[in-house]
Amino acid sequence: MQTLTFIAQSDIAWLRKSVPRTESLSYGAIGVIVGHELTHGFDNNGRKYDKDGNLDQWWSNSSVAAFTEKTQCMIDQYNGYYWEEAGLKVRGKRTLAENMADNGGIREAFRVRCNLYRPEAARDQIQSGAHSPPKYRVIGAMSNYEEFWKAFSCPESSVMNRGPESCRCISVQCNGHVMPRDKHETERDGAARIQIENDIRSTTYSDGDHRCVRLILMLVSAPGLSGRWERLEPRPRARMLRQVLHAGLRTSFHALGRFVAGHPVFFASAPVLLSILLGASFSRYRVEEDVESLLAPKHSLAKIEGNLVESLFPVNRSKHSLYSDLQTPGRYGRVIVTTRKGSVLDPVHLDTILKLHRQIYQMQVTVPATGFNSFNYSFSYLCLPDDKNVCIVDDIIRAMEEIQSARISNRSIPVLRYPITQLADGRHAYIGHQLGGVQGWGPSGAVRGPGTGAKGEGVRSARALQLTYYLQARGSLMDRVASQWEKAFCAELQHFSALHPKLGLYPSTSSSLRTDFQFSSVLARRPLLASLGVCGVLAILCCSMRDCVRSKPWLGLLALLSITLSGLTAAGILNLTGATYNSTYLGIPFVMLGHGLFGSFEMLSSWRRTREDQHVKERVASVFEDVMLRFSGSTMLHLMTLGLAASPLTNMEAVRLFCRTAALAITISYVYMLSFYSSCLVFTGYLETGYRHGCFCRRVPKPDRLDSKPAWYRCLMYTRYQDETQTTNAPNAVGDSHAHPPNPSLTHPHAHTHTHTANNANIDGHSHVANSTHPHPHTHFTSSTDPHPQDSHLLLGCVRHCYGDWITNTYVKPFVVLLYLIYISFGLMGFLQVTQGSDPSALVAMDTATVLYTRAQQRYFSSYSPVIGFYIYESAPYWNASVQRDLLEYAKGFQRISWLEAYLNYLTDRNQSTSQPRENFTRTLRHSFLREPQFAHFADDIIFAERGQGEEPDVAASRIFLVAKTTENKREEMSVLLDTLRRLSLTSRVRFLIFNPSFVYLDRYAAAVSSPLRHSLLAVLFLLGLSSLAVVEPLVSVWLGLTLLSVQFGVLGFMTLWGVELDCMSVLCLISALGHSADCSGPLLCGFTGGRGESRTRWVRVALERHGVPSLQTLICYSAALVPVGSVRSNLTHTLFRCLALTAGCSALHTLAFLPTLLTFLPPSKSRSHGPGEEGQIQEVESVEMNDSTRVVDQITTV
Repeated sequence: MQTLTFIAQSDIAWLRKSVPRTESLSYGAIGVIVGHELTHGFDNNGRKYDKDGNLDQWWSNSSVAAFTEKTQCMIDQYNGYYWEEAGLKVRGKRTLAENMADNGGIREAFRVRCNLYRPEAARDQIQSGAHSPPKYRVIGAMSNYEEFWKAFSCPESSVMNRGPESCRCISVQCNGHVMPRDKHETERDGAARIQIENDIRSTTYSDGDHRCVRLILMLVSAPGLSGRWERLEPRPRARMLRQVLHAGLRTSFHALGRFVAGHPVFFASAPVLLSILLGASFSRYRVEEDVESLLAPKHSLAKIEGNLVESLFPVNRSKHSLYSDLQTPGRYGRVIVTTRKGSVLDPVHLDTILKLHRQIYQMQVTVPATGFNSFNYSFSYLCLPDDKNVCIVDDIIRAMEEIQSARISNRSIPVLRYPITQLADGRHAYIGHQLGGVQGWGPSGAVRGPGTGAKGEGVRSARALQLTYYLQARGSLMDRVASQWEKAFCAELQHFSALHPKLGLYPSTSSSLRTDFQFSSVLARRPLLASLGVCGVLAILCCSMRDCVRSKPWLGLLALLSITLSGLTAAGILNLTGATYNSTYLGIPFVMLGHGLFGSFEMLSSWRRTREDQHVKERVASVFEDVMLRFSGSTMLHLMTLGLAASPLTNMEAVRLFCRTAALAITISYVYMLSFYSSCLVFTGYLETGYRHGCFCRRVPKPDRLDSKPAWYRCLMYTRYQDETQTTNAPNAVGDSHAHPPNPSLTHPHAHTHTHTANNANIDGHSHVANSTHPHPHTHFTSSTDPHPQDSHLLLGCVRHCYGDWITNTYVKPFVVLLYLIYISFGLMGFLQVTQGSDPSALVAMDTATVLYTRAQQRYFSSYSPVIGFYIYESAPYWNASVQRDLLEYAKGFQRISWLEAYLNYLTDRNQSTSQPRENFTRTLRHSFLREPQFAHFADDIIFAERGQGEEPDVAASRIFLVAKTTENKREEMSVLLDTLRRLSLTSRVRFLIFNPSFVYLDRYAAAVSSPLRHSLLAVLFLLGLSSLAVVEPLVSVWLGLTLLSVQFGVLGFMTLWGVELDCMSVLCLISALGHSADCSGPLLCGFTGGRGESRTRWVRVALERHGVPSLQTLICYSAALVPVGSVRSNLTHTLFRCLALTAGCSALHTLAFLPTLLTFLPPSKSRSHGPGEEGQIQEVESVEMNDSTRVVDQITTV
């Protein structure tokens, strides 16, 4: 009603007397003014009042939601305009009401922008004015007006033709009847106007419709004024599936946000109760016992070969011969003895070592420890027996006993050869893995062979000795006894080492690897708590700002609490399902931390961009609509990468279990972010609405009451009230005590005045300026303080005023591009040096028995490989000379313990032919060779198969043992040797295979580790390509895919240069890096690509302000949380720290440096503004024309 009163009382005579012009243009200006003021009754403020002027939501919820969605288009449009005089961007949200009025009322105004502003006045207009600059009031309105495009043939790529992206927020409708709209071009002659009037008058309307028709006829009845009716129902227009899905998802999240905001208590308490209930299941906490199943490929040819070998020659019976330094089946105790000075073969050290052997042999354990049923078990009862039921001991012990016995009896000391020596019973034994650091009598310390005399052959000295005690574990009781014996074994060695400091003892048992692998979790407990504390402090600082009301420090802690509750819930689910834990799970909290913190900071950033005069429910709904679509997309990307890596396609059990657990944790974290954290945002929103302190929840006094307080109190309670921060005194829908309810019958005396200008160009091309003065139904307050309270946020202010301008500076861009080229170069350097890490000791805690034992092993026993079993698993014609030559050729170059070679030498020594008939060959083998004492042990290496009555059996299967000479790259050489012998077995006439228990770790380890990473990366690229067809802009998918590839390439290359091998832990970090980099870069790309402005640089700055700041906050907290973990003395945590730190660093470089720079000159393109010369000419003309016009300031009446 006030708007209509203004129209009736306005003095618009100046339209006819100020500047000579045709009547049609004068009436057109009147129509613009009338339409402008009528539209104010339906803008974002006027819509809140009913017909009586009372504050009432008389629109339906669906209408409000649709209206809000439509207005966002106009907000984004005007945010993209940059006013050169002010040096600032137009604030579309602040000027929304006037922009809607301009779009709704302007029809024939073309040169209204002819105004001249001083820079100071222009900046004040941007910061405090409710209207957009006059130039953009016309450009913005006319670019949304289809009739204008067609009348002036504006091309689709021009600024004045927005095409399908044009915005229209309000459609006039009279009593439910939609007014007709002409589908043809608007004609500017009187015939078109008369035809339109006749069309209207020929239509039957109700009484209510006649009022609308009369108003429209009044506006178009001026001579020469063109008219055209608008059809207000939705136009039939083909919309892409992407737009439909995007709009539907945003609407759904908007409704979800309102629902969560309407029930905050439930959504805050339900996650807490659920976490407490599931947290009680930690009584079922279990640790994974089988480390081999975690760290070895699940499906490999080595395991199949091992099963075949087990069926022929049980590994448990021959593990003393099939030695492995990496993994040995069953229970055992092993110790490496080294000397500080001298040799272990010196008489003093030799006697001490044999004394240690006897103590271990006589050591007993009691199981159970107390009670009447306790029994004492010694090594002789637990040991692995041979065929004569005698405990199997190392051959080096027998050789040392022979040396000691000879020295006591004053006999000549037997020669100890290396690596194969001959014992007193004539048996040849391989001692290369039992004696280390060997020096001989030959040149350069080489060990001479036999035949050179006792003085010059054999071992001269040895620095290390390795002893192994094999146990048998039959049933659960014996396994428990063996476990206790291993603990007593380690304790006995520790005690013996204290008594004999000249010897170094490095023990290892079958459970050492498992214990030391899980010990990383124990060491990381306190550092993880420290990480949580450091991250909490930084999260509080990142959420704080100078304004105590708008500061949200508690939201930082609540975000960490939400992540902690989700982790507790996921752990409870795992406990209830019987899952086990292992140390690789230490990386899961950081996966959750990066994803959860980013979502929380994004929500907080979006909250600060919402209007403060809105109800908390509306603000939360706007946050959900703005953030949750992107956050859900990044969550889906996390789940896609982790889910595919957790599928049966993954051949590494540790990777599969980690990704499965991480996917569960990410899902629960996402749900808790929607529920718990969002409800906390609602509570803090009500505190902000009530002007309560963000930290102490105390109501903040008004400025007039703070003047009498001390300076520290004023600083602590500093805030800006709504009348200081908003240019319009919009009613507070929350009902805050500080906001005064509107009274439609009152008019505030402090009415701020501003200018409405409507211009039209006549047919002759002359420009005319029209000014109007009218009261506006909003009060405008001016303040000397900063009208943007969010600028008091330190990071946001730095990015907005400093970093955004610096990173997009023309002179900085070449250096950023050069930095990216350096990044790619070093990444490629490391990528070409990637090595696999199949050694499980690289995943255990430092300074543990496994690490110390492995170091001693590599130092003293790296000259020879583990003992390789060469198994001939089918019957072969061993008596055939060609077969004999082939087998001897295969074993050539190896140190070998071969029954075939010994048998052929045996036949040669007896002057018998090695090529005999099958019966003779087998008979001599069974009845002569194997019955010799020195060859009797070869009976374990041959399996005979009966043929029939009276016939000699066949040799069904046999084995020989090979040992290869190796260098420092022992594991790489073993992998090459394994592949070479396997290829040879495919072409050989003799069917054979090779096996060692350590092959289960080496066989196809690189493929098993890297395949989950490749699958996850391909899945992400496929998901991005598929989503570009439906939800995401194609350019966003392209840029995000390239960013993920670049980050992965950099992390992989730099971690190699940092000394990290490609093992299961580093691959887990690389898989999680895909989601982390998508979290950081995705919103920035979406914000830039979705922007419609005049310059790439401006939209890069906007994207940095909106999404770069949350990414920076997340990276700060995330990086600080990694620092305590890097101090843990564990190889696993060191790998975790290095990979995650590189992930954070590479993601930060791409999000804050590379992408903002590259997007300024690479696609997607933005529409360009006028050149500087053209703009200068326009400004000059405007200045001349302004001298001839009379400015009349609008009178604004406040509702």
